[in-house]
Amino acid sequence: MMAVGLVLAVANQKGGVGKTTTAINLGACLAERGRRTLLVDVDPQANATVGLGVSRRTYPGLYDGLCGTVPLAEAIVPTRYPNLDLVPPGEGLAGANAELPKESGSEWRLRELLSPIVGRFDFLLLDCPPSLGPLTVNALVAADQVLIPIQSEYFALEGLAALLETLGLIQRELNPRLRIAGLLLTMQDGRTKLGRDVEAEIRQHFPEMVFRTVIPRNVRLGEAPSFGVAVIEHDPGCAGAAAYRSLTEELVAATATAIGSGR
Repeated sequence: MMAVGLVLAVANQKGGVGKTTTAINLGACLAERGRRTLLVDVDPQANATVGLGVSRRTYPGLYDGLCGTVPLAEAIVPTRYPNLDLVPPGEGLAGANAELPKESGSEWRLRELLSPIVGRFDFLLLDCPPSLGPLTVNALVAADQVLIPIQSEYFALEGLAALLETLGLIQRELNPRLRIAGLLLTMQDGRTKLGRDVEAEIRQHFPEMVFRTVIPRNVRLGEAPSFGVAVIEHDPGCAGAAAYRSLTEELVAATATAIGSGR
């Protein structure tokens, strides 16, 4: 039995760790497997939107939903992939970081917006901005699980500590059901000693939390967003496509196991 409406935030306060790349390609791979998937672009930079070939100026968007101008259902647009829909950010989303804290209970706004549509999808992916600000907090309050991409570099653990502290606070104060889906090692160069050492250290510190799948450094993976497509379309046979298909299988299997055990 597959989960209906599993809300998965893709989050890390560090930029350049493959967060949006993961959101785009995980969404496309889930759709390829027949899972009804919605990608919500919570990042004002709109990289996930552009990376799927949709204009960053598409209206309405998430910002319009947060403002109460339209229901979120009216901001959903199809992508080039059957089973994968998108909510673009909307042009004013950058201002939400300043506007949301002024409203009482604003941490719950995204969760409230998703509530009427969550049953229409198997997975709802929230691509968070590279910060721990109000938009990311909204996504974590709305989420059932959080997937954390971590670049295979020396300072990876340093940034992770701050994120885990924030997750713990949100679990205690705002969203007790939130759990970590897993840590995803990205941009891995297995040919270097540094890459291997970082992976070993992270797996040693978090033995039960790290996905088996590792996303490699891959030129084709980096090229795909400039064409507005996922890597499984840009180069289906490349190492990046294989890795994201593997991650998808791992995530779907873990989700099915969690549902079977009562999640």
